[in-house]
Amino acid sequence: MRYVSTLIVVSDIKKSKEFYHDVLGIDVIADFGANVTLTGNISLQTLETWKNFINKDTSDIIIKNNACELYFEEDDMDKFIKKLDTLENIEYVHRLFEHRWGQRVVRFYDLDKHIIEVGENMVNVVKRFFKQGLSEDEIATRMDVPIDYIKSCLK
Repeated sequence: MRYVSTLIVVSDIKKSKEFYHDVLGIDVIADFGANVTLTGNISLQTLETWKNFINKDTSDIIIKNNACELYFEEDDMDKFIKKLDTLENIEYVHRLFEHRWGQRVVRFYDLDKHIIEVGENMVNVVKRFFKQGLSEDEIATRMDVPIDYIKSCLK
């Protein structure tokens, strides 16, 4: 057995395809109408077909449950945040902040209230700390990771 993809239910597949492309740069690989496969192993399924697949009413589909997220990493967080700031109708879970280990992240909702997290690439976090003058040992302590991980990131 192997994991294939994450499927999320959307109310408007056309608008969702546009959102994922325009905001995250994700492209359509296969479009079957009611089901669309995107790069990154994400699939979109229409609400109408999904409720029939699982034999539930629309009222049984929980929107904005805040119980899971789609996680992405970005190499250039500053550029991505500037891009987000230019987009209308982005509803934030929270704006950019830095976790205790140094990774900067932003969380926002897609059109159907699925949480999207975009985090700074962890290798770039290490390199950012190194450029700020921290030693390998200081970075490992700051990030609470093994020194070997830090050394592998700086190669």
